[in-house]
Amino acid sequence: MGKEKNPRRVAENEAMAKLRMLRTSPQKLNLVAAMIRGKKVDKALSDLTFSKKRIAADVKKCLQSAIANAENNHNLDVDELIVAEAWVGKNLTMKRGRPRARGRFGRIIKPFAEITIKVRQVEEQA
Repeated sequence: MGKEKNPRRVAENEAMAKLRMLRTSPQKLNLVAAMIRGKKVDKALSDLTFSKKRIAADVKKCLQSAIANAENNHNLDVDELIVAEAWVGKNLTMKRGRPRARGRFGRIIKPFAEITIKVRQVEEQA
């Protein structure tokens, strides 16, 4: 008599995590996302740990969340996970300003971004 269960947004061998309101521009965040796309999760975690980019720590947190979702919610093997997809989107933009010479006003835009990371279990070829 109840409602039917919602279909999963990802495949049976996938899990994902999303992080919103990251205080950086989407262009800068996409550089870090491109760094981990297609890699095994342990290699991606080590790359993010030793990256010099400030936002890499937040991306690492999101990746760890996706790995935890795969392990706890979908019963996937952590050793066989790869970063299948990592995409970046725009979020809100704070508009600020600064007085400039001759009565003008300089606009300062402070962009926010969001990242979605999808991990997939892939059986290793022996």
